[in-house]
Amino acid sequence: MKKLLFTSILFALIMALAACGGEEASQPAEEIVDDGVRTIEIIGTDDMKFVVREAAEGLRTGGQAGQYLLLEAIYAEPGEELRIRLTTISNLPPTAMSHNLALVDLGTDVDAFARASITARDNEYIAPDFEDRVIVTTRMLGNGETDTITFTVPEETGEYDYVCTFPGHFAGGMVGKLIVQ
Repeated sequence: MKKLLFTSILFALIMALAACGGEEASQPAEEIVDDGVRTIEIIGTDDMKFVVREAAEGLRTGGQAGQYLLLEAIYAEPGEELRIRLTTISNLPPTAMSHNLALVDLGTDVDAFARASITARDNEYIAPDFEDRVIVTTRMLGNGETDTITFTVPEETGEYDYVCTFPGHFAGGMVGKLIVQ
């Protein structure tokens, strides 16, 4: 009887440790590097908005979105190195709610880009006909997933659009501006 109890406890302990280890291994934390590149932590939410945890220099925020601030614009200097880390926080499965951030060239017809992209499921919802207009994009991310992009801000001053191309999100207001000045 003692042997059975010991074996049961040992099995339960091994399973608990395996479950903890498996969770860590499946979603490794992204290392934050302090290399002088300005990093902007952005969150994509279920209400189809880009948000940030707090206001910071170089960001224009709007109203509240739950516990977060709506992100309206990012200010940058021409040629600045910029890092954007996008994380999706969602209560829905990835097939119903995922996010990306796609930054497009000046003069891009963002409505046409977004409309064309909603049918490009096999290409991370980036329309192949517009790929040459995309400056940089994150991967499409489900709940708890994070992607980081580092890029050089365009030299030409102006207001560059960024959008989420998951179906319905552009129309839902998941948009913003990179203001280069």
